[in-house]
Amino acid sequence: GTASSCPNLEWEGNKYFQASDYERAAESYTKAMKLNKDRALQAVLYRNRAACFLKKEEYAKAASDASRAIDINSSDIKALYRRSQALEKLGKLDQAFKDAQKCATMEPRNKNFQETLRRLGADIQEKLRIQFSTDMRVQKMFEILLDENSEKEKRERAANNLIVLGREEAGAERIFQNNGVSLLLQLIETKNAELVLAAVRTLSGMCTGHKARATAILHYLGIDNICSWMSVDNEEISLAVCNLLQTITDCLLGQGKEEHHGKEEALVLGLKKILKVVGQIPEMPGCLPLTENTQLTASILLNKLYDDLRCDPERDNYRVICEEYIKSKIDPQNMDKTLHAIQMVSGVLQGPFDLGNKLLGMKGVMEMMVALCGSEREIDQLVAVEALIHASTKLSRATFIISNGITLLKEIYKKTKNEKIKIRALVGLCKLGSAGGTDYGLRQFAEGSTEKLARQCRKWLCNTSIDARTRKWAVEGLAYLTLDADVKDDFVEDEQALQAMFELAKTSDKTILYSVASALVNCTNSYDTKELVPELVQLAKFSKQHVPEEHPKDKKDFVVKRVKRLLKAGVVSALACMVKADSAILTDQSKELIARVFLALCDDPKDRGTIVAQGGGKALIPLAVEGTDVGKIKASHALAKIAAISNPDIAFPGERVYEVVRPLVSLLNTERDGLQNYEALLGLTNFSGRSDKLRMKIVKERALPDIENYMFENHDQLRQAATECMCNLVVSKEVQERFVADGNDRLKLVVLLCGEDDEKVQKAAAGALAMLTAAQKKLCSKMTEVTTQWLEILQRLCLHDNMEVQHRGLVIAFNLISASKELAKKLVESELLEILTFVGKQEDDPKKQHVINAARDCLTKCMDYGLIKPLSRA
Repeated sequence: GTASSCPNLEWEGNKYFQASDYERAAESYTKAMKLNKDRALQAVLYRNRAACFLKKEEYAKAASDASRAIDINSSDIKALYRRSQALEKLGKLDQAFKDAQKCATMEPRNKNFQETLRRLGADIQEKLRIQFSTDMRVQKMFEILLDENSEKEKRERAANNLIVLGREEAGAERIFQNNGVSLLLQLIETKNAELVLAAVRTLSGMCTGHKARATAILHYLGIDNICSWMSVDNEEISLAVCNLLQTITDCLLGQGKEEHHGKEEALVLGLKKILKVVGQIPEMPGCLPLTENTQLTASILLNKLYDDLRCDPERDNYRVICEEYIKSKIDPQNMDKTLHAIQMVSGVLQGPFDLGNKLLGMKGVMEMMVALCGSEREIDQLVAVEALIHASTKLSRATFIISNGITLLKEIYKKTKNEKIKIRALVGLCKLGSAGGTDYGLRQFAEGSTEKLARQCRKWLCNTSIDARTRKWAVEGLAYLTLDADVKDDFVEDEQALQAMFELAKTSDKTILYSVASALVNCTNSYDTKELVPELVQLAKFSKQHVPEEHPKDKKDFVVKRVKRLLKAGVVSALACMVKADSAILTDQSKELIARVFLALCDDPKDRGTIVAQGGGKALIPLAVEGTDVGKIKASHALAKIAAISNPDIAFPGERVYEVVRPLVSLLNTERDGLQNYEALLGLTNFSGRSDKLRMKIVKERALPDIENYMFENHDQLRQAATECMCNLVVSKEVQERFVADGNDRLKLVVLLCGEDDEKVQKAAAGALAMLTAAQKKLCSKMTEVTTQWLEILQRLCLHDNMEVQHRGLVIAFNLISASKELAKKLVESELLEILTFVGKQEDDPKKQHVINAARDCLTKCMDYGLIKPLSRA
């Protein structure tokens, strides 16, 4: 019975296959194979099962089954074709090509085989080209980069290409296979900043999402090497190295449970090393080589690692590692060791804040801080005060810090002779006072004089012999103190302090950027008046004992004076420099503050030229495109103010002008206020008068429906601005087509606007209509159909007191007459003929010759049609 049941199974398999149940079809064929040993039938079964595997996308199995069928019968064309398909999917293009070639030789007329051959041939060519060019490119790039005599531009291009290549899977693999990692190491060893950056970024690309490669690269480079690169004296490089380490860690963390052990060790090792960097004290002997920003960067890295942990147990583990490591450093008998422990807590507070807060609560930490504050050694006080300040950043629960901290800081402020400590204590008091939502004990401390404290901060700021870190605290102090109107006024008058602040803003430091931006928002009063920044209100409270209604120096004329002072001091260049900072440093909050300042600076049209000249136009574009909603709107509004009255080619040179269109269009919706709508329309009008490419961009950003809405607006200025904008846009063919299209009221709207009482609206609408009727004959006849008032409106235009409006009316009349004899007849039979005759018969007059000539052109055209007799000019 076996032999007979086998064809049944084959038949059953075929039935399942036709019903698209490939799983069961394959099972039937497998059973049949076991029962039958006839070679010819075996070949058919293998071939059929290969078809099932193809459908199931199990290509290796499909290729293997097809091969078995071919072993039995080498000219089995179906098996050959199936193997070709499977091999192609497996990326073995040359083998797939050979099989397809055999099929085509057996059946030369089969279109399917021909097409497959052609496709595979092209794919193989492409694959070879890529492979060959990538290999060659990789070699070539390294040659250019490692040759010290290469031209600078060539090197830069090669470096960029290498980074891009490292981000693509094929490219990364090529670099890796071509001894790339050791060549990249050579680049890093050149110590040339650009090459080091390129190498580190390429390595990051190669490690992204590829565990095996990341592991190999980590082994090859070694964690010590990576840590030593992190502490080089170059902000960009240390951030890039952090990113590399982060990428490798991500890769090792992003896997299943295998190799879990290795991951744990890597985490513990890595964490301890980073904590060690964070805990360094630059003033102590034996400090690791650090730059200004190494420790901040390390804190950012701690935060990134902490954020990326997926679950609570992992985070607990992270916390335990930190706690144990810090505990091992606390030793009441050895102040130096303890100092490092507190510095570490300080560093963690600048990274994962909630973790830092937990560490503060550890037994012995707060006691040690108190002990350090009371120490005679200045370095002890310094570290303790900084830790207290970082602890007060986002206070929620830690009231014990507020109550203890304020007392400690006041003591230190009064006792110390060291400026570095004094300034930190002051900022700490400002922060604690505002964070606690209380002016607890601070009032007596300030003795009602924020000016005195601010003077002290300005002195520190200008003193270049003090280290940058200390001057950074001075800026932070001023960010709090400038909420006081007297302080703002004194500050902007202090040219030296402003320059010192602008200079500091160029350093890559998140806190400085935020503090400088905050101080400038305060000086330009560009916060939303309804909601003063809450932290700063507290400060105003403690310094003035109550928040006054409005300080006289916060009135408009004082604010204007301050804005002028800042512009004169070069604030725009400083802001433009801040906008270029790395996104890790320039947060969305800072971007919003900078956008607020820019908007305040742009208020007076007379200043906008200065702002453009110092790079303000260019700096506003990224602020309008990304950040908080409020920030984007403020920046877009500032862009609109500039776009409204500047020559776009100067304000936004080159391709930049196209990037400004979207922010302007974003201000056209009804959620924005009237001034924003109006200035955006003015900006778009200015742009749409420049070039067809700009008009197309405005249309592409879907601005037309909004502009048309404002043409209906009850508000005169908005209606006028929108109509003027449309007048410029109708020059574009694309826009004309929309007027020609059926089923819309666009043309009717423009005709009715020509009949408005508002002269400026009339002028713009008549300009648009003159342009449309000149460009599109269809619109000439359409104009007479959209409203019964068309003729009356046209007559009023042709008799208008304003010569420009009158001229546009006559041009429209000429366009209608030229369009067809029928239309000309309609006009001649109306009172318009009298108007044309009256205007055309006037004496020549250079002032209004263009008007007289337009009327005469109309009459001449009518004579050509034979509708009127030649005129005698009696």
